[in-house]
Amino acid sequence: MIYWFTGQPGAGKTTLAAALKSALQKQGYPVVHLDGEFLRELMGNRDFSEAGRIRNITVAQQLAAKLHADGIVTVASFVSPYRGIREEFKRNGNVVEIYVHTTEIRGKEAYFVADFEPPREHFLDIDTTQVSVETCVQKILLARSFPSSHDDEKQRRF
Repeated sequence: MIYWFTGQPGAGKTTLAAALKSALQKQGYPVVHLDGEFLRELMGNRDFSEAGRIRNITVAQQLAAKLHADGIVTVASFVSPYRGIREEFKRNGNVVEIYVHTTEIRGKEAYFVADFEPPREHFLDIDTTQVSVETCVQKILLARSFPSSHDDEKQRRF
């Protein structure tokens, strides 16, 4: 499985991804966590234009697909602001998109992506506002089906 965390900076993507990785490892799964900031540093990609972001996400998706093909659970935490790229990746199967967001001020608002496109279908919605990391991870682990639209999810928001 590939768990793809998306959302604005400071929403809790990396924190939840690290906690999910730990929980899955305790269950005996081989797990790798790919993180946007780490990958950008590794690739020397400091281009935050749309083209630079697309390049970073494309590489991350290719790496996640390779790890998955090799039998490794991949937990990825990337802003990945463009819905179309995420939707195309999900069509390849075995990808759970987890949209992480909050209304809390966490000090990363200056890094928000103005043209971020929230998911509309086939995603798990996690609102980290005043919710513990453990509660969020348990909801991710317990989820078996995902809503088909954001409107449906508003009734089941975490």
